[in-house]
Amino acid sequence: MTVEQTPDATRGDRFMLHTARRLLTAPALAVVIGAGLLVAPQAAAAAGVAATVDVRGTLRIRTAPSLAAPIVGAVHDEQRVTVECATRGTEVRGSQRTTDVWDRLGAGRYISHAYVRPLGTIPSCAAVRAQAQPVKVRPAAVKTAAVKYTVGRIRSSDGRVNVRAGVSLTSPVRATLANGARVNLVCGVVGARVKGTVRTTTQWDRLSNGRYVSHAYVVTPTLRLCPGAPRPVQTPALTPEQFIARSVAGAQRGWREYGVPPSVTIAQAILESGWGRSDLSVADRNFFGIKCFNGKHGPLANGCHTYKTQECTKAGKCFVTTASFRTYASQANSYRDHGYFLRVNSRYKPAFKYTRSANKFIWTVWKAGYATDPNYYTKITGIMARWGLYRYDTWK
Repeated sequence: MTVEQTPDATRGDRFMLHTARRLLTAPALAVVIGAGLLVAPQAAAAAGVAATVDVRGTLRIRTAPSLAAPIVGAVHDEQRVTVECATRGTEVRGSQRTTDVWDRLGAGRYISHAYVRPLGTIPSCAAVRAQAQPVKVRPAAVKTAAVKYTVGRIRSSDGRVNVRAGVSLTSPVRATLANGARVNLVCGVVGARVKGTVRTTTQWDRLSNGRYVSHAYVVTPTLRLCPGAPRPVQTPALTPEQFIARSVAGAQRGWREYGVPPSVTIAQAILESGWGRSDLSVADRNFFGIKCFNGKHGPLANGCHTYKTQECTKAGKCFVTTASFRTYASQANSYRDHGYFLRVNSRYKPAFKYTRSANKFIWTVWKAGYATDPNYYTKITGIMARWGLYRYDTWK
């Protein structure tokens, strides 16, 4: 699950504690939904339901009920909004509750219900649409329309494919599908980017039972978009210059917060993610391969993703195992977590004598055992020099 808000750097830790105290348990969440969300609309709901935003900072407005959808605005703490209806989407952990419900403020404008205090019953978006199209036939003549779907097949060389409650890698897993399994697909929506066996895409396919599977593992004829969903993004590989430009802000914030020179952070991201083309960076925005430990992902990641991986003994015998890696809401958070990871691990403490000397810093980190590659220091400093990364060191 993910916290959907603009971070407040001065109150981040207090917010996490505040949120943890206010999370709803599963039974309580069910009561909330039953008490006012996704129900048939009442006459008074036609003009919308007034609500108040409860967020530390600002809450993003998106074009669809997904954390991957484009941002089109924001609302601030205690701002009054009018909610037209509620629908399902990415699960979010917020100040009021943990939920996959999103509130529609208007066409193409959604905010997570995790941060909203409604002043009345919010109708279901599906119910609102149905009410807006009255049937002009006798009740006896009304027939239930069959759900139309497209048949697809799962293709996976990564093992069983997860079927989730939402379009995020942190949404609850409801089932798994084996390679070759048949799936009945209704339409496609935008969600978290996934690199799979078939393709890399932000498209998720809605099954006939209302659950979702990543299109990255599905072979299917042309599938229509779900009504109101933005078109999935197929992002081309960035040029080196574009990758560096996107790295600067997160790397410099990491230095301000934890003391890792920005030039070091950017160079390590380039080397360890292959200019942002690695599976971890594409699917999970993890640019440094930082793992989850005992199921814990730390304060800056938003979840864990388990992969099959190959490891080898010193004798050269290799075997397949699994490893759990951290997932992030943004590239900047991955860069910040890199700084946090080095700062809190005691073995790297000597390096922080050189927070204003990039070469000495990475030399000390490497000697402390960060990488076993005997040429790691040379590779990192070579990248820093070739691409002029020293110019991003904030203290200069």
